[in-house]
Amino acid sequence: MSSSAPAPVSDSTDPAAVAVRLRGIGKRFPGVIANDDINIDVRRGTIHAVVGENGAGKSTLMKILYGVQRPDAGTIEINGEVVSLGSPADAIKAGVGMVFQHFMLADNLTVLENVVLGAEKQHGIGGAARREIARISEAYGLDIEPDRLVEDLGVGARQRVEILKVLFRGARVLILDEPTAVLVPQEVDELFDNLRELKSEGLSVIFISHKLDEVLAVADEITVIRRGTTVRTVDPAGTTARQLAELMVGSELPSPSTETSTVTDEVLLSVQHLGLPSPEGRPLLEDITFDIHRGEVLGIAGVEGNGQAELVEAIMGMRSGATGSIVLADKDLSGLSTRERRESGVGYVPADRQRHGLLLDSPLWENRVLGHQNRPPSARHGLIDKQAARSDTERIIAEYDVRTPGPDVLARALSGGNQQKLIVGREMSGDPILLIAAHPTRGVDVGAQAAIWTHIKNARRRGLAVLLISADLDELIGLSDRIEVILRGRFVATFDPHDLTPPRLGSAMTGAGEDA
Repeated sequence: MSSSAPAPVSDSTDPAAVAVRLRGIGKRFPGVIANDDINIDVRRGTIHAVVGENGAGKSTLMKILYGVQRPDAGTIEINGEVVSLGSPADAIKAGVGMVFQHFMLADNLTVLENVVLGAEKQHGIGGAARREIARISEAYGLDIEPDRLVEDLGVGARQRVEILKVLFRGARVLILDEPTAVLVPQEVDELFDNLRELKSEGLSVIFISHKLDEVLAVADEITVIRRGTTVRTVDPAGTTARQLAELMVGSELPSPSTETSTVTDEVLLSVQHLGLPSPEGRPLLEDITFDIHRGEVLGIAGVEGNGQAELVEAIMGMRSGATGSIVLADKDLSGLSTRERRESGVGYVPADRQRHGLLLDSPLWENRVLGHQNRPPSARHGLIDKQAARSDTERIIAEYDVRTPGPDVLARALSGGNQQKLIVGREMSGDPILLIAAHPTRGVDVGAQAAIWTHIKNARRRGLAVLLISADLDELIGLSDRIEVILRGRFVATFDPHDLTPPRLGSAMTGAGEDA
């Protein structure tokens, strides 16, 4: 590795100060060793981060600690007592609660109803429950209104409701799985304030994340897991993000830099005067005009909610009512369906892989067929060719390093990064001339991120036009040949990434920069 490794944290922790002790945890599935001799001490009143690549075994480990799965080997101690956790109910009884990355809330119920659901015996459903919710909310700075409908809450507020749910059930150890994946920077800051308040009251937080800068900012200790085994527990004060990343992957990391230009004079995608009204008539996109040349990556920067999603959906034909023209390689796509646009040479990596990119309860070979069911190798003479689809899925698994036992595994069983690599492989296998990549590395680990960067660089080198939407400013600056800033549905600034810094780009995204 290029940088000197950080020193490990001393393992001479006073047993009385340990909230959770995991020793020798092992878990095997058919063809997969998920955990192998995992050892972690989580001290009381601290935030303990667990990081590792997708597929490193973090999710399995947390499911074991929350009672969703039983370990094949090892022991779990909570507050000095060895426990056997056969279900989440056992974990909750032992004082362990978990907030999952994908929230488990009923939108048509109020905050209070969501919180007490399933825990009615603890505080009832009336005044006592309301008073307890108010007490917890005030004590930990959660700022929750119990009578609000969940469907009216933003993402950050929904996450606080999930935290409130586990505290309401008496949790003293909180597991947070990718808690910042869907939060904007201000909401991340608010979450970290909440977590610091929790630890000041003696609670322990286990923080699972791929965002190493956030881990370093909030954690008291960080444990790195690689291929199912604990590598090291380090002190964030003496550790850099790059050192952490290299511990995670076991080797030196590449950067997103694209180096030499591959941009040609040939325009592959031309969007002219694109507009899109909302159902109420408010403009979601207004007079969007741009070209992407063969071998060029055009990056779109903007604060979430300023029209990026609508731009992608308009180009893909997923939104009705769009005005203007969209021309791909001299073919007007404006009146075509989404399927016809894809068949015209558009590859699409969606922002939400689970909602728009995969059938989670279908095997990988069926997911490889999605969007390509009328073309070889997925189809022959108008019918799905299962054997050919399975064989090509095996090729994608090998070529894109999708870590899975085989093509018959359900998509749901893959980690987020491996799901994303499967989608990238599928979209690149359709011989596109335009690749639309919306947040292609969101919620994936540094190893998968580096692999996806490589595939985007290779696509650019092969002469594809690439439209890249990302909230990662370093990624945008590193991969793009040109960057457009979108604000309130309009392009407001254009940048050459070679002399651009993230603060300057961020300033333009808010409308505060002189370029905007």
